[in-house]
Amino acid sequence: MANSMKVKCIVVRIKKLASVVIVTSLSFMAQAQIQLSGEIVQGGLVIGKTQANNTVTLNKQILPVSANGDYVFAFSRDDTSHYTLTVTTPSGKTEFKKFTPTKRDYKISRVEGISKKIMNPNKKANIRASEDRAVMVKVRKISSDLTDFSNGFIAPRNSRLTGVYGSQRYYNGVPKNPHYGVDYAGKIGAPVKAPADGKILLWVPDMFYSGGTLVIDHGHGITSNFLHLSASLVKVGDKVKQGQVIAKVGNSGRVTGPHLDWRMNWHKVRFDPQLAMKTVPFK
Repeated sequence: MANSMKVKCIVVRIKKLASVVIVTSLSFMAQAQIQLSGEIVQGGLVIGKTQANNTVTLNKQILPVSANGDYVFAFSRDDTSHYTLTVTTPSGKTEFKKFTPTKRDYKISRVEGISKKIMNPNKKANIRASEDRAVMVKVRKISSDLTDFSNGFIAPRNSRLTGVYGSQRYYNGVPKNPHYGVDYAGKIGAPVKAPADGKILLWVPDMFYSGGTLVIDHGHGITSNFLHLSASLVKVGDKVKQGQVIAKVGNSGRVTGPHLDWRMNWHKVRFDPQLAMKTVPFK
């Protein structure tokens, strides 16, 4: 009798141990479904990696997943929302990660000498500005299957920064919308490089506020926008490579002097290009 009970006890222990091993194995497999590169902070860009046949949702929004398992999302300047990122396998297993973007402090800058014509545009100028906005809204709805965003970004110019993302600007003492780009110093005609591979979506030489405006599609709703240009060296539909000279610095549109204003979007979400450059491609 004693020997029989001893054997029974051993069997129970083995079963418990096996159960622990199985659970640990499943947990390890689930953790591998979410890999993220980037900062979870206001204005941040986050690149994700998973299995290509998985479904990814950010809150209730389904994110496109490439054939290589790449996906992407970003946070706006003042985003304080709570997010749940969920990855679901074809068999129905899920993994999720909850987060809230970290808050940032932004710089205040003052710009004087803006002409009255630009500060108080006439009816004709307002119509033109409205038309320009409609064009940009249309561009930001595009979501191609390009995956160039997953290979990282470089600065479009190797020059001094004269403006940063998120700063609140005062024009002639009047508070205006925050600045959503990164400004680089440069003389008229200085070269502008593509920060990543992509396809040219838009070139307009004379938008009312942004002047010469060029847009590159990097895929999945990620775009680079270059403002105040004096010229474009590429045309709509052209494919460009990272580091390729694509345009020239100018002083067109609403500016007090020549410089490059580089902005980035995830659809209508305007995020910080400097944080985009911190993302690291997955091997």
